[in-house]
Amino acid sequence: MSKTTEKTAEFIDNAAFDASKAIEQASAFAEKGVEQSKEVLAKFQAGSETTQKALESSFQTAKAVSSDLSLKTIAAMRANVDASFSHFEALIAVKSPSEFAELQTAFVRKQVESAVEQAKDFQAATTKAFEDVSKPIKSAFEKAMKEIKVA
Repeated sequence: MSKTTEKTAEFIDNAAFDASKAIEQASAFAEKGVEQSKEVLAKFQAGSETTQKALESSFQTAKAVSSDLSLKTIAAMRANVDASFSHFEALIAVKSPSEFAELQTAFVRKQVESAVEQAKDFQAATTKAFEDVSKPIKSAFEKAMKEIKVA
């Protein structure tokens, strides 16, 4: 026999195997595993509920923001159409080419200024909308990250 086989046989002969201790250790190990699984499941469930609430809140906010942006778009389009019709009416009453050029220049300048203001309004509204929609998700993520750091 080899030295390793002899030592293994000697160890087995000398080692007193206590089945009750092995069962106790296996039982304790299994109980600990069950407890850890319950803790993980509870954390997962709480995280899922938090995420669901955050998503619902974000969707509701997105719906409200979408309506607001749609109304802003309609108002801007209405203002542009009204300005165009007013300009067209003024052009009908033109008596000279210089008056036409003056009206056209003023109209274009006013439309460019209006477009710049409308773009600023849309940008501000869109930025606010993005912040409002992402706020619940961001809060839930930050909360989850704090809980992970604590654990």
